[in-house]
Amino acid sequence: MQKIAVFAAFWFAFAALPARAASLTTSERQRLVAHLEMTGSWLVDELSGLSPGQLQFRPSAGSWSILEVLDHLVVTEPIYWRDLSKSMQAPPARRTRPGSDADVLWYGIDRTQRQKAVAGEETSGQLRDAGAGLDAFRKLRARMLDYARTTGDDLRGHMVEREASDAYQWMLLISSHAQRHILQIREIKADPKFPKK
Repeated sequence: MQKIAVFAAFWFAFAALPARAASLTTSERQRLVAHLEMTGSWLVDELSGLSPGQLQFRPSAGSWSILEVLDHLVVTEPIYWRDLSKSMQAPPARRTRPGSDADVLWYGIDRTQRQKAVAGEETSGQLRDAGAGLDAFRKLRARMLDYARTTGDDLRGHMVEREASDAYQWMLLISSHAQRHILQIREIKADPKFPKK
């Protein structure tokens, strides 16, 4: 009888502990880190060696230059990071996600559906130096990578209301959004009128 009482006391004490958040699986973590690393280094590669004339070239009236694309990323990534941080402060809210991880990744590849930046996330028009823009981008991306590599947070259990995605998908979306704009940079560079230097 005493053993049962001890076991019952242990069980109730254990049950009263807060439930441990579900952390990322090894493959989820590896995929997220790999995608963030890929888009971070790819952006640097695409901008490497470009002249001021190349950075400011516009393929057509109303289109963005490469410098403006970088400016947009410098504006949006901190906003997206704040959205993630805010979602992680809220209680877990497991709901059915409308899309899959593959859908989020496809968003970064599919440039057939063009979208206009939402208010407050357009290019600021203030970035004059690609090096300064890349430094700001890399600094925040390093924070994101550190978080992705080390977090034990339940990214699947927290929702980012803006896209009705879970926080893991939101981090994939941050990287996919950068990929989408890296492809835009490649399109600008492929324009027949793109300056040789």
